[in-house]
Amino acid sequence: MTSQLLDPGYALTLRPMRYPAFYEMYRAAIRNTWTVDEVDFTPDLNDLNDKMSPAERHLIQRLVAFFATGDTIVANNLVLNLYQHVNAPEARMYLSRQLYEEALHVQFYLTLLDTYIPDPGERHKAFVAIEAIPSIRAKGEFCFKWIDSIQHLRHLGNREQRRQFLLNLICFAACIEGLFFYAAFAYVYYLRSRGLLHGLASGTNWVFRDESGHMAFAFEVVRTVRAEEPELFDDALHAQVGQMLDEAIACETQFAQDVLSGGVAGLSVKDMRQYLQYCADQRLAQLELPKKYGASNPFDFMDLQDVQEITNFFERRVSAYQVGVQGEVAFDIAF
Repeated sequence: MTSQLLDPGYALTLRPMRYPAFYEMYRAAIRNTWTVDEVDFTPDLNDLNDKMSPAERHLIQRLVAFFATGDTIVANNLVLNLYQHVNAPEARMYLSRQLYEEALHVQFYLTLLDTYIPDPGERHKAFVAIEAIPSIRAKGEFCFKWIDSIQHLRHLGNREQRRQFLLNLICFAACIEGLFFYAAFAYVYYLRSRGLLHGLASGTNWVFRDESGHMAFAFEVVRTVRAEEPELFDDALHAQVGQMLDEAIACETQFAQDVLSGGVAGLSVKDMRQYLQYCADQRLAQLELPKKYGASNPFDFMDLQDVQEITNFFERRVSAYQVGVQGEVAFDIAF
């Protein structure tokens, strides 16, 4: 019987390569190397002190508090729950690279905290936000509910265990990175559209690019498993994915109510919820499932971000600064 991606064990060699798409994603991630030292937060301090309202500063404080733990949750899930079960060395190469990128994001958010919140007491509050702030605690509880379900599994030996793995992966890609972080990016890019916090926005561009790659990899794993084991993708799984997205949108809407509680001109909880539903439909499409919400994107500045700014930014950067990956690889060569 042909080996499958979720079969227990550890395939050890890259030849013959079974899943070249994963290797190409690894190479693309290497080409996108960046460092936190490239981000200049200095101009942001003037915005925070002199140009932003108390309500906008509250928004940033809550956002930074979420960032302080969000990527650590993702990194822990990679190490404890995902890496051991994806049985292809080329896929594990990508996951190793992703773990580095998650560590880089944690460093980025730590630097952000130290710059934006110089008072040690206030910084401590940000680091314990997942316990102390109800809207952030709800997001943490959602994450642990769905991703901890496979923490006790050492092997995916039956259909139900593989379904649990898929739900973990879908939660990570579609909800944590695909909704929670995309909502956070929307707040950042809204402020950037008003000429505020360009340092944060420039660093977020790099994080945005990384997260897009992480989602693409996870959805490619799901697509591969669907092709190899279509019986896993039954109506029960589809219903659980729908429930998961509903819960994620509810959590992030609660966070929006907190973030926008002071009243931020140009942003509303209603629009943020619509944006979340729009993003959720995009994630369902990436999972090859029917769209559920029928929502349009209410944020013109995110259309600009998705279509123009990211493209222009990385075209500029690639021409000036990119780590080279030398040599070509023929995927059908065996030892």
